Amino acid sequence: MNLQLLLLTVCQGLFLTNNVTFIAINGLVGLNLAPVHWMATLPVMGYVVGGALSTPFVARHQLAWGRKRAFQAGLVVAILSTATCAYAAMSGNFWLLVAATMVAGYYNANAGLYRFAATEIVQPAFKERAISWVLAGGIMGAVAGPNLASATKDMLPVAFAGAYAALVVVALAAMAVLSFIDFPPLPRPSEAHPSRTLAEIARQPVFIVSVIGCALGFGVMNLLMAATPIAMSQCSHPFSSAALVLEWHVLGMFVPSFFTGSLIKRFSPRPVMAAGVVLYGVCIAVALSGVDLMHFLAALLTLGVGWNFIYVGGTTLFTQAYRPEEKTTAQAAMDFCVYTTMAITSFASGALVTVGGWTWMNLGTIAPVLVIGLAVLWLRMQPRALPAQ
Repeated sequence: MNLQLLLLTVCQGLFLTNNVTFIAINGLVGLNLAPVHWMATLPVMGYVVGGALSTPFVARHQLAWGRKRAFQAGLVVAILSTATCAYAAMSGNFWLLVAATMVAGYYNANAGLYRFAATEIVQPAFKERAISWVLAGGIMGAVAGPNLASATKDMLPVAFAGAYAALVVVALAAMAVLSFIDFPPLPRPSEAHPSRTLAEIARQPVFIVSVIGCALGFGVMNLLMAATPIAMSQCSHPFSSAALVLEWHVLGMFVPSFFTGSLIKRFSPRPVMAAGVVLYGVCIAVALSGVDLMHFLAALLTLGVGWNFIYVGGTTLFTQAYRPEEKTTAQAAMDFCVYTTMAITSFASGALVTVGGWTWMNLGTIAPVLVIGLAVLWLRMQPRALPAQ
């Protein structure tokens, strides 16, 4: 840990405060404003669709402007888009809310690269721990996000409009912290160091498995997390209970980061990802066993820890798939897959939970979890390859 990494961890925490607040309120605001109930999670989907569509632009901006200016541009978008969300909620304009969350996706895609930028401000031997420590900043979001949503829920005349307004302040705070961080210049392709095509990079087994793990792992987690406030509302649980469940879920996502990096350093990414797959299975079993508060809490907590193992393991594995001059291209491809999967699951969560119910939603996650497990097993059977670096 150094000062630069600590400040980047704070930025990650403020980013997750934004995300967790969005998760806690977007579906409920959507449910109040949507023309039909199955559209309730369109604002959630808009955020991740915007992230998927923004990944190629973010890659270009990072390379052209450098990490710092590109991250600052993302925060400017966050300020404008969350202010627009507040106005949309106040005016009861559902489609403006969806459009604003889609624009906010640029910030989502941009700040999603904090985990890769962390490896550039530490020595190479510490990259696993750097990724893990920056993701641990999400603990701030786990605590601040649900509590911010609850505290500002009625700050303005329309429910949750105050929560959107509060996120403007969160983005301004992140802008202040980011101003003190200096990132090294990004390597560029040259005659001496030519860049491979994306097709060549993507054919590597390590690329395939890390993308499958991160994308499907995030997709399963997002499917269940986005639907949780709606499912708990259907089961007559108050919003305060849903906020508590989300808080413990996000703590499960990020508290393990204090030791996940060390586990990966000791055992390699594959066994850690496999442990995450097992935890996903436990989550599904608990969720199917009942709909009491403790069932939701235990299932979402286990889901969070499983996500951490799969995502941190997959991200660390992914750093072996590209050379320094290829990082912006490869990272954009990874995040495009992640956000596209999240967009599909965000939309599906609203339709599944309002039409099929919580049970069918959990049964639907079994197939992608099996795919992740088979992919990790397949990588183990591949000949050992040297990292791209």
